[in-house]
Amino acid sequence: MSRYEENEPGCVEMSGPIALEIEARPRDLGGFEVGRVLPSRLRRMVGPFIFLDHMGPNRFEPGRGIDVRPHPHIGLATVTHLLDGAFMHRDSLGSAQIIEPGAVNWMSAGRGIVHSERTPTELREQGCLMHGLQFWVALPREHEDSEPGFQHCPEDSLPVIERDGVGMRLIAGSAFGKTSPVETLSPLFYLDAAMQAGDRLRFPAEYEERALFPIGGAVEVNGVRCPADALAVLVPDAEVEIAATNDTRLMLFGGEPLEGERHIWWNLVSSSRERIEKAKQDWAAGRFPKVPGDDEEFIPLPKR
Repeated sequence: MSRYEENEPGCVEMSGPIALEIEARPRDLGGFEVGRVLPSRLRRMVGPFIFLDHMGPNRFEPGRGIDVRPHPHIGLATVTHLLDGAFMHRDSLGSAQIIEPGAVNWMSAGRGIVHSERTPTELREQGCLMHGLQFWVALPREHEDSEPGFQHCPEDSLPVIERDGVGMRLIAGSAFGKTSPVETLSPLFYLDAAMQAGDRLRFPAEYEERALFPIGGAVEVNGVRCPADALAVLVPDAEVEIAATNDTRLMLFGGEPLEGERHIWWNLVSSSRERIEKAKQDWAAGRFPKVPGDDEEFIPLPKR
């Protein structure tokens, strides 16, 4: 994934319950398109969430699929959450895990990890629809150089929450009195809600920073419209009412801000620019570990 561009359009400062609206910007990642949401020019993070790509929906004909070759990460956790399709995840710890819709793969890079994500052979042969989200969560400073780790939680292990007649699944963190089994390293939440036209959800101010991302249909926040595939960053310290104007899948996430600034370059995140420079040199020199079962290819270090 490439780093953000400083002057992209589509960021609008607002008043009322929505502080900022960010349109997804299209990016071609070599055969498949994503909508890049975070980071943006006016907002680099929401809580510890520092990166968000909306993947697809992309329809692949038989024989085609997604091939994200092995590449490195430091200082973050990657969060893969699919709505359609599947990925085969492999990493330098030896993890080999297919992720399917509703489940979550949470990979903590810590001091350094390498991974790949590819369309599984069976889906590639028959053709498939791929649709999902990938977040990066920046790690607290004291965990930036921790041992890397990988967790897979199937859909049925994730808590189901119902509020105001709206069904939600808690992907990570804590919200509405429940906690996901995904082990996180800072206070955060990530909810997947299914809303039908006319549904209304009261969304409390449990965390300092919160955002919502509707997929497939618009919502209104205290009467202010938020279109589909646009991120609405909410004002702090205020309960809001979210109303679905169409059937929609609504992602809600956020948390407490981390201490200090985070730098992001390519796939590398750190509170230290020097640490990023070292990781760049290590990747270029081949000092990162290989990915068992996927060690014949890799993504070279970008030239800039």
